[in-house]
Amino acid sequence: MSTSLKTIAVVGGGPAGLIAAETLSAAGAKVTLYERMPTLGRKFLMAGRGGLNLTHSEELATFVGRYGEAASWLKPMIEAFSPADLQAWAQGLGQETFVGSSGRVFPKALKASPLLRAWLARLSAQGVELRLRREWRGWDAAGGLLFAGADDAIETAVPDATILALGGASWPKLGSTGGWASLLADRGVALAPFQSANSGFDVGWSAMFAERFAGEPLKNIALTFDGRTVRGEAMIAAYGIEGGAIYALSASLREALATDGAVTLEADLTPDVSRAKLTDRLHRAAGGQSTTNLLRKAAGLSPLAINLLREAHGVDLPREPGALARAIKTAPLRLTGMRPLDRAISSAGGVTQAAVDGDLMLRAVPGVYVAGEMLDWEAPTGGYLLQACFATGVHAARSILKA
Repeated sequence: MSTSLKTIAVVGGGPAGLIAAETLSAAGAKVTLYERMPTLGRKFLMAGRGGLNLTHSEELATFVGRYGEAASWLKPMIEAFSPADLQAWAQGLGQETFVGSSGRVFPKALKASPLLRAWLARLSAQGVELRLRREWRGWDAAGGLLFAGADDAIETAVPDATILALGGASWPKLGSTGGWASLLADRGVALAPFQSANSGFDVGWSAMFAERFAGEPLKNIALTFDGRTVRGEAMIAAYGIEGGAIYALSASLREALATDGAVTLEADLTPDVSRAKLTDRLHRAAGGQSTTNLLRKAAGLSPLAINLLREAHGVDLPREPGALARAIKTAPLRLTGMRPLDRAISSAGGVTQAAVDGDLMLRAVPGVYVAGEMLDWEAPTGGYLLQACFATGVHAARSILKA
């Protein structure tokens, strides 16, 4: 670390900010971390409520490809702080990890709270100063950082370098409001508009279907849109559909909705059975059974899947085995809208790649670096969101250390 870089301000107490503070303080920098909320890692804790999915175990080239248009940009950062590095980091905090059946990586405790407690203890031991309830308000005329405290009193900080890790614009109740965008735009930083990512989509379910099945999972399906097929699960919601398989297609679905107003997604309700084999099963079992019994016994469909099939094709399904098999394998779901930002798991948009250099320093504001969801990238759920937050936080911190 250059001797001229002694004090660092990290603004934002989520994963990107916390790992940046840890990396810097471990190297001897004097770090002050500012956070607008009264506690740290609020979104991190919320993400762990259903089991903290830290990262994914798949081959690295495939992993990096999950970031779409940002893959080539993020690749060196993820290679430098890889999924294996993230697992080793968690284990270093006493949190052993395991790989689930889907390839996702979780701490054995599953929850985020034990990991966060150990993490904050490490930061304290490394001398990181925490300044909570401090809202960043930009810069003063001399270039100092401005913070408003709980009583709205203004504090000023003049660090040698700054890392901004303020999050995107989803889950605003947990602190990610995107309110920083205007402050950066005023300094000439190029921004992409915020958009929902990993969010549910509106479907015009019948009242009966929505009331009966909202909250139920649709397991082992394949969804196809624009030539791309994703296997996984989805969840029926009163407004429409959400869940991992949907989130993996959300970027292309969002773009198509913006152009066309409505799009049709195709669902295969028996992805493990070919159409020919399914046709044969239906033919052999037809007899005098009702269509519902035929679908349940021969096709192995759940009550949810059977009713979804009728939502897609109409109540009167074809009886001819070939036509019925085709209906099961190609159930159209018409999506009419995407849930708003405050209902999204993550957000697309933010500081563009062109606005930062290879070190993640703002070209328009030298000495200020950006990490995490403030940057314009998106990825599906499955560990990819946290991995990129960690990797960019580490990259920004290491860039300061080498300056």
